[in-house]
Amino acid sequence: MTDTKNHSAQGAISSLQGRQFAPRSFAELAEAIELAFDYRGDVTVMLRSGRQVTGYLFNRTVRGQDSTFEVFPEGDSGVQLIRYTDVVSVAFSGEDTASGNSWENWVAKKESERKAEADRIAQDARARGHL
Repeated sequence: MTDTKNHSAQGAISSLQGRQFAPRSFAELAEAIELAFDYRGDVTVMLRSGRQVTGYLFNRTVRGQDSTFEVFPEGDSGVQLIRYTDVVSVAFSGEDTASGNSWENWVAKKESERKAEADRIAQDARARGHL
């Protein structure tokens, strides 16, 4: 699959954000759409008609050449059904909300909340003369 993003010298990529795939076969297209299905951000799909659809890919039905997927288009409250065979490229254009230090930030936040709660309970216990 042709990936058009320039990669750093490190070679390790933690997110698909910013990458664009121009599949050369149906198998590569299916792989790109599978990646888009797991991506937690918007994708931009270029169609054979020249039209682009940007939105959140949330569903797919794989039936060989009759495969389809659904997108919540950006700025639209409806759902759009797109046939795999109509797709020229898939770009991971939106922010990947699952990328980065999300887990570490969550753990730090929870630890801070637990410490604040423990401090509050200890302060209440002291005020009542229990500590």
